[in-house]
Amino acid sequence: MIEIELSTMLGKRMWTQARLHRATGIRKATINELYQGMAEKVSLEQLDLICEALNCEVEEIVVRTPNPSRLVAFVYPEKEPTK
Repeated sequence: MIEIELSTMLGKRMWTQARLHRATGIRKATINELYQGMAEKVSLEQLDLICEALNCEVEEIVVRTPNPSRLVAFVYPEKEPTK
C-alpha cells in the first residue's frame, strides 16, 4: 500500500496547505486530496515541486507498507544466466 504523508511533513515544517499552494502553484484541491490521503494519483512533477518547497526527499512523503494480503498472484522466477 502506498501512502502520501503530506500532512505529517507539513506539520513538521509548520506549513499550511495554503502556503504550499502559493509556493508550488499546485491546485488547492489537489493539495487537500494529498493532505487527506484521498488522492488516487500524483504526478512526478507535483512530487518534485512539493519536495523542493519543503526541502525534503520523496521517501519522506511517499511511504510503502506491505499489503496485508498478497495482491500479486504469480511472480516469475529469475532466469538463470546463460553460459
